Amino acid sequence: MRKTCFFGLLLTATLGMNAQKPMKAPKGGKVISDELIGIFFEDISNAADGGLYAELVQNGSFEFSPAERDGWGAGTAWRITRPGHSLGTMEVCKDNPIHPNNPTYMRLYCERAKEYYDYTGWKGFGIQNDGFDGISVKAGEKYNFSIFMRNIGDAKKVRIALVKNQEGWPPKDPKLLADATFDVSDHAWKQYDAVLTADSTCQNASLQILILDKGYIDVDMVSLMPQDTYKGHGLRKDLAQALADLQPKFMRFPGGCVVHGGGDGFWDTYRWKTTIGPKEQRKGLKNTWGYHQSMGLGYFEYFQFCEDLGMQPLPILPCGVSCQGTNGGWGMYPTQAQDACPMDEIDEWAQEALDLIEWANGDPATSKWAKMRADAGHPAPFNLKYLGLGNEEKISPEFKERFKYIYKKVMAKYPDIVIVGTAGPGSHPGNPDLENGWKLADELGMPIIDEHYYEPNRYFLSSRQYNYYPRDRKTKVYLGEYAAKDKKLIDALAEGLYLLHVEQNGDIVAMTSYAPLFARKTNTNWNPDLIYFDNERPFLTCSYYVQQMFGQSAGQYYYGDCVTIENPDVAPRWQDLPEGQESGYLQGQSVVLNVKTRQLFVKLCNAGDQAKKAHINLSRFKGVKTAAKTTLSGQPDDENNYDKQPIAPQKETIKLKSKTTLDIAPYSFVMLQIQL
Repeated sequence: MRKTCFFGLLLTATLGMNAQKPMKAPKGGKVISDELIGIFFEDISNAADGGLYAELVQNGSFEFSPAERDGWGAGTAWRITRPGHSLGTMEVCKDNPIHPNNPTYMRLYCERAKEYYDYTGWKGFGIQNDGFDGISVKAGEKYNFSIFMRNIGDAKKVRIALVKNQEGWPPKDPKLLADATFDVSDHAWKQYDAVLTADSTCQNASLQILILDKGYIDVDMVSLMPQDTYKGHGLRKDLAQALADLQPKFMRFPGGCVVHGGGDGFWDTYRWKTTIGPKEQRKGLKNTWGYHQSMGLGYFEYFQFCEDLGMQPLPILPCGVSCQGTNGGWGMYPTQAQDACPMDEIDEWAQEALDLIEWANGDPATSKWAKMRADAGHPAPFNLKYLGLGNEEKISPEFKERFKYIYKKVMAKYPDIVIVGTAGPGSHPGNPDLENGWKLADELGMPIIDEHYYEPNRYFLSSRQYNYYPRDRKTKVYLGEYAAKDKKLIDALAEGLYLLHVEQNGDIVAMTSYAPLFARKTNTNWNPDLIYFDNERPFLTCSYYVQQMFGQSAGQYYYGDCVTIENPDVAPRWQDLPEGQESGYLQGQSVVLNVKTRQLFVKLCNAGDQAKKAHINLSRFKGVKTAAKTTLSGQPDDENNYDKQPIAPQKETIKLKSKTTLDIAPYSFVMLQIQL
């Protein structure tokens, strides 16, 4: 028995070793990119604050401003609370702040903190924050509370209470979930911390800051974070895990239109240097999409998350021109022209790129920027490989002049960095920005250019755009933003068909990322999105599951002659297909080999209403015996939403011969994963 067990263990170990030992690709394969599937994170629809960034307090730095939205101010998301009919005042102040980047704070004055009536024992004067649609806490979970306070006058006690407000008459004390009390005596800014453990679950809790003694206290940088975050790095665990499950190979950030500001000119352009360092020293910013960015999720957190998920970071920097609305095609700022910085100021923008590379990759012993990275807790380099310059800018003479200047500066100092350029919005043949973007790419020998387009599913069902791209170009394509314009199953299948087309052209298209990534249920700026969420959980769309299958099936070789689909249906022709381009089919297939993991992936898509047969011949691959089969299927108008999630992949293990025929159900996507 012992000998049998020993040999069984030895066999298992040997198979495991073989599974990880790289293999040689059989003949007939085309070399493709194994970084085809990534993610694009932009702070749109509360994707960061109130979303992936796990902070539970809204406007904890009191930096919301009327310049960002009419009616906003430092007190937005806060309200006065005075249990026991305590009395006091709240005043917005800016003299002697914690840091110039964080100039606004609240001065609270408590006149009377004692109970006024007998029926309540709750007392104190202060302020209350309800978070983002309520603060959701779970019984037994620990939450890290932090606040900066500065005392004025005699020492005071300040109570922090996590509560559930109770309705009814006569008034009732809030239900206490957790609390802590601080003795505040310092007349200089000081940070106070506590761990609050919720004694019960509550989906709409509030946080109260209560002064218990008469007098003044200044407060700023209020924070409540769950201790249980993704890998301990401050990101909401379920949303981060949803991204990890996509198995993305890179992440583009922080945008999007967020990168170069909205319709207000340069003042709200995203500057990475003000998003690193201690949170109290970061500079909040108006968001292009109509709200405030705290920058609690900044460049350090983006890079850390990339490392946690094994993704390549792809930061996008502005290059001296602002977002334009004119001829942009999306109607955000229809009268906003493209502004450009004077050329005698362009060195500032070029230096931003050079300093970022140094911050990410430099030696802390010799670089002040790398030392800042080390001081933040990451002495090892982040090994930045990609850097994007610009996002969807109109390829105007002003843009080209500034882009070329920064591009050449970066290449002169860091020739190994892979620069990703932009082809403007609407990257379809005939678009002048696409044509001018490619001319610029050819002139510079640019390694990658970023194309964007959002279209109805009919486009993705029909177009096979990359079949017609020149094969001898040095510049590769990054399809950085795309999506069908709805979130039904048929839209996901259309995207899947198009990605099969992208895999076929994986020698031309190096990277892709669906957009947008996240949308909060109560603040959705754009539809569709890959993942919707509320305070309790994410809602995964049909498109999410298609992206997931492509993320799971990355490889280095594409085989186009292993599968034949009987009688494929020609897709209805997209009205704007250029002359000479044939319409695609409603069925598609790909076979991809990952030589590093010795895995073979067969993907089959049927976006038609009739079942089809797929004849599969894998005889060139040795070791085909079983396959993990994943199937996504349903009716074309099925949609995952907040009320129901009818569409989810079904998994099974099947026996498989080298030559076999599979039936592909109508409106389905199938992936076979085979370990060789």
